[in-house]
Amino acid sequence: MRNFTYYNPTKVVFGKGSIKKLSKLLPESKIMLVYGGGSIKHNGIYQEVLEQLEGHQWTEFSGVEANPEFDTLMQAVEHAKANDVEFILAVGGGSVIDGCKFIAAAIPYDNDPWEILAGGGKVASAVGLGCILTLPATGTETNTASVITRRKLGKKLPFDSEHVRPKFAILDPEATYSLPERQLTNGVVDAFVHVMEQYLTYPVGATVQDRFAEAILNNLIEIGPQVLLSQDYMLRANLMWNATQALNGLIGVGVPQDWSTHMIGHELTALHNLDHAVTLAIILPRVMHHQKEHKREKLLQYAERVWGLSRYDEESAINLAIEKTEQFFQQMGIKTKLSEYGIAPDVADNVARRLQENGFIKLGEHQNITPTEAREIVAASV
Repeated sequence: MRNFTYYNPTKVVFGKGSIKKLSKLLPESKIMLVYGGGSIKHNGIYQEVLEQLEGHQWTEFSGVEANPEFDTLMQAVEHAKANDVEFILAVGGGSVIDGCKFIAAAIPYDNDPWEILAGGGKVASAVGLGCILTLPATGTETNTASVITRRKLGKKLPFDSEHVRPKFAILDPEATYSLPERQLTNGVVDAFVHVMEQYLTYPVGATVQDRFAEAILNNLIEIGPQVLLSQDYMLRANLMWNATQALNGLIGVGVPQDWSTHMIGHELTALHNLDHAVTLAIILPRVMHHQKEHKREKLLQYAERVWGLSRYDEESAINLAIEKTEQFFQQMGIKTKLSEYGIAPDVADNVARRLQENGFIKLGEHQNITPTEAREIVAASV
């Protein structure tokens, strides 16, 4: 296991009725409530939040999109500056929280905030941020990462800063009851692939991280299909907590990480506006095939511990594990070929070109996935 420093100070308030604890978590500061398209006004969460904001100074900004758009977020930044906002309250899923991380970093940023994403701009400070999670998926509620889209430039880019880690995260599983099936499906798949990006690399003797990762994968395989059929509280609670654990940093410390599936997937979203989780479900099985010799030991471990397969015929075990992974995504209702979304084979060339242009020329735990290899992976996904 590699050396690491692990620190996660986000305070998590979990369970039924946890939104009622919001008021005591908020600072005595001017607050900006940020949310998405307005679904929280139909499921009662908005009214609950307003009750908790009584006695606080606050303003609001709505309209943060799925795959949060840079131009929209910059409108929020201007609104925050005009209203002397000192703290941001994000209410929504990963897109809203990711967007609020960017807003928090952009408010005090001295230069063009686009530098934070595309120009290597260092985030030296940020406005405080707390969140109420309504869609379990990305794990962004307790981590330091964010991904932002700028459609007019055709870019979807990440940034990472300890300054934007949420101060608190309220997780009420009942907030998921009104979610449509598509969002629940995406949440399960997103969490699953987050674990795989940190787990499916090569062994470094990190037994705790491996066993935790395998437990999350097994949990998602078990509860994922059930979540689509039931509003059972325990199912939703376990989905929410598994998704948070998938990317709160714990299973990723001291181990090599991949993230090539995500980087390739970001380009597909930017090009064709596919759901993030859909791109992951399409690309991951192809990355597994393409890199199976480099990932051989962990693939065999994954086959045995997650899918219960025998190592007797190693090649068959690996191939079957990859097949079962893709079948799981299909069971969750996601099509796993680009052609099923009407996307032509020339997408492979376009993704390779864009990775090159954006400087993502060495991906994966071995840094051996160049744009050329990415082209092969995407071509196999058509």
